[in-house]
Amino acid sequence: LTPLRALAQDTLEALTTPVETLGLPWSIEVRTGDTTASVRRRQQQRPPTALITTPESVSVLLSYKGARVRFGSLRVIVVDEWHELLGSKRGVQAELALARLRVIAPNVITWGLSATMGNLEEAMATLLAPAAADAGRLIRGRQSKDILIETARPVDVVRFPWAGHLGLTMLEDVVAAIESARSTLVFTNTRSQAERWFRALLETRPDWLGAIAIHHGSLARPLRAEVERRLRAGDLRAVVCTSSLDLGVDFTPVERVVQIGSPKGVARTLQRAGRSGHQPGATSRLLGVPTHALELVEFAAARDAITAADMETRPPLDRPLDVLVQHLVTIAAGEPFDPDAMRDEVRATHAYHRLTDEEWSWALDFLTRGGAALTAYPEYARLTLDDGRMAVSSERLTRRHRMTIGTITGASAMNVRFVRGKRLGSIEEAFINRLRPGDTFVMAGRVLRLERVRDMTAYVTRARGRAAVVPRWMGGRSPLSSRLAAAIRTRLEEARRGVYRDELETVRPLLELQAAWSRIPAPDELLIERTRSRHGHHTFVFSFAGRLANEGLATLVAYRLGQRSPRSLSVTANDYGFELLGREPLEVSEEEWRALFTPDTLVDDLLACLNATELARRRFRDIARVAGLVFPGFPGQGKTTRQLQASSDLFYDVFREYDPGNQLLSQARREVLERELEVSRLRETLELLTEQRIVPIETPRLTPLAFPLWADRMRAQMISSERWRDRVERMAAQLERAAATTTGAKR
Repeated sequence: LTPLRALAQDTLEALTTPVETLGLPWSIEVRTGDTTASVRRRQQQRPPTALITTPESVSVLLSYKGARVRFGSLRVIVVDEWHELLGSKRGVQAELALARLRVIAPNVITWGLSATMGNLEEAMATLLAPAAADAGRLIRGRQSKDILIETARPVDVVRFPWAGHLGLTMLEDVVAAIESARSTLVFTNTRSQAERWFRALLETRPDWLGAIAIHHGSLARPLRAEVERRLRAGDLRAVVCTSSLDLGVDFTPVERVVQIGSPKGVARTLQRAGRSGHQPGATSRLLGVPTHALELVEFAAARDAITAADMETRPPLDRPLDVLVQHLVTIAAGEPFDPDAMRDEVRATHAYHRLTDEEWSWALDFLTRGGAALTAYPEYARLTLDDGRMAVSSERLTRRHRMTIGTITGASAMNVRFVRGKRLGSIEEAFINRLRPGDTFVMAGRVLRLERVRDMTAYVTRARGRAAVVPRWMGGRSPLSSRLAAAIRTRLEEARRGVYRDELETVRPLLELQAAWSRIPAPDELLIERTRSRHGHHTFVFSFAGRLANEGLATLVAYRLGQRSPRSLSVTANDYGFELLGREPLEVSEEEWRALFTPDTLVDDLLACLNATELARRRFRDIARVAGLVFPGFPGQGKTTRQLQASSDLFYDVFREYDPGNQLLSQARREVLERELEVSRLRETLELLTEQRIVPIETPRLTPLAFPLWADRMRAQMISSERWRDRVERMAAQLERAAATTTGAKR
C-alpha cells in the first residue's frame, strides 16, 4: 500500500529484479487509477502473489463481490510511507480498509514503513489499530545517515528583507551547484515557483535544453513518468520539482538537492535532503537557497533540529464521518453487512475508536433515508436494510459510487491540451477563467498561448517570447512548524548573547541593527514594537507561531480590542508575528495584553470574529463530495467548480435549516477550526504568550523584523506587483540610510 502511483511503479521495479534473479515463482503487479480495465479484471479473477496499490484502489477492490474469497488468503500487508498518509483522510481510508482486511484474513501481518516523526509510537498504534498496538514492535535502523546541509549566502545581505527579494538573484549559485553534481533535484515550495525557476535556468543556460526538466503534480502523468525514468537512468542534469518528488522514489544518480526557500519544517528538510545520496553509506547533500535573508536563520535552525532529532508530530485524524459514510457504501457494495458487526469493525480502528452510538446511528440513518432533511428524495437512500443486513439499493448506485471512491479533493482543474497534440496537465479553473484567448502563460516550462476553452479543457498552442503569466495553484506555502520555530528562537538567543555561528554570521548586520533599534527577543520574551508612519500607528507582535496561527492570533486580538472599544484595525501576519495598524495609537498595558491573549472563550471569539459560516460552507464542499452527496461527474464530463459549489451550497443551506444536527455540518465546523485556523496550535500559542515576559518597545522606524510584515501588507493593498516592488525598495533604501547613521549595537 503506497500513497503515490509513481511510488507504486518504482516499488514494482525494485521488487521484480530480485524476484526474477532468485527465480521465485511470484507474480508482482500494480493496481492504481492508471491500470487498464483488462488488467484490473484479470487481477480480480486471478490475484497476483503481491499487489502494489493505493488506499483508493484497495477500497475499490473491496467494493466488488467476492472480496472474502479474493483476500481470504492474504498473509502480509506492507504500508509504505505511512507518515505521508497519517493525519489525512487518505490515512483514515487506509485504516478502514485494513480493518476490513483483518476481518477477512484474521492472521494477516501488518508492516509499516515511515520516515522519522516526533510521534512514532502513536503512528504505529494508528496503523496497527488500538487492540494490536501493544503487540507491535518499533524497529529503527542502526546506521545513522550522514546529512550535509549548506546554504548559498548572498554577498551583501540587506538589513530589511522581504519575502522573495533574494530568490532569483541567487540563480548563479544554483547553476554552480548543478554543475558540480552528476544529477540534482531543485526543490521549490510551490508549483508556480518551479515554473519560474525552470524558465530562469533555461534562459541562463540554454545549452541545458533537454538536460534539465520540470516535475510537479499538475503535469500530465506521462510527462512526469518520463522525467522519473530519465532521472533514474542518470540522463538528466537537474529536475526542478515540488513535493511531487518528496517521497521515497529511488533516484540513485541524484548527488545533490537544492532547496529554494525555507522548507518551513524539520522533517520536510530531512526528507528532501534524503532524496540525494539515496543508498547505504552515501552522504545526503542539501544546498539551501534563501528567498530572503531571515531564511538563512531557518536553514541553520533546521540543521540544529535534525542533529537533535527534534521532529514534528503528525497527529492522526479523529472520526471524519464523511469518510465513514463513503466506506460503509463501499463495503455494502461488495457484500451486505450486519450493522452491529460493522460498528465493532469500525471501532477497531484508531480513527473511530471513540465513535459514539449517536454518531453511528446518524451514519446509518443518513445512508438509509438521507437523514432528517432528505427523506423525500429516494436517490439519497443509498442503503437498504434487508433481513438484518445493509445492502446498496441499486446496481446503478454501486457503479456510480465506485467512480467517487477516495478522499482527494481540491480546486476544480481544467485539462491543458495542445490544439493538435498531447495533454500537458491540469490547471485551476479559476486561473483559466481570468485569461482571454490570445493570452500567454507558462506551464511545463513552456510559454503557451490560450486558444479556446471547451468542456473543461483549455486548448493551447506554443507561443514565442518570454512575457507570460505564471499560474498560481492552490496549496502553496506551508506555515512554519512549531519545532522549527523553537529552533529559530534558540538561534536568535545565541545572537542576542553575541554568538553568531555559521549562517548567522552572514545575517549579523541585520540582527545587530534589530538589537540597536529594538531588541532580539529571548525565548521567554514576547517582543511588541510600536511605531508610527504616514499610514498610521503600527503595533508589531512577534510570537514566532507560524503564519496560520499568527493569522488567527491577529484576527482574535483585533476582535477582542474592538469589543472593548470600537476601532478599525487592519491585520497582517507572517511566520514570525503579526501587525495591527490603526489610525489611533494602541494604548495597551501589560496586564491588558495578557487578557487579550487568554485562551478562555477562544473558539467562541474566533467564530464570532470570522465569517465562520462562509468558511464552513467552503469546507463543506469537500465533505459533501467525500460523503457522496455531490457527484463530480462522469469521466470526461466533469462539473465546474461553480456547479459543484452550487450543489454543495444547496445541501449546506438545507441542512442548516431543516437538519441542524447533521453531523456533516459539525464536521465542517471542526475542520475549519482545526485545519484552517489551527485552533489547537493557537491555543498552545496563547498559553505560551500568557507565560512570557512582555517587552513593549517604541521604535522610531520600522525594524528588520517589522519590515517584512509592512511589505506583506503593502503587497496585499497594491494591484501592480511592479508598483509594490518599487514602493518596498524605496522604503528599504530609506531605512538603510537611517541604519548607516546608527552606531553601536544594543543586545
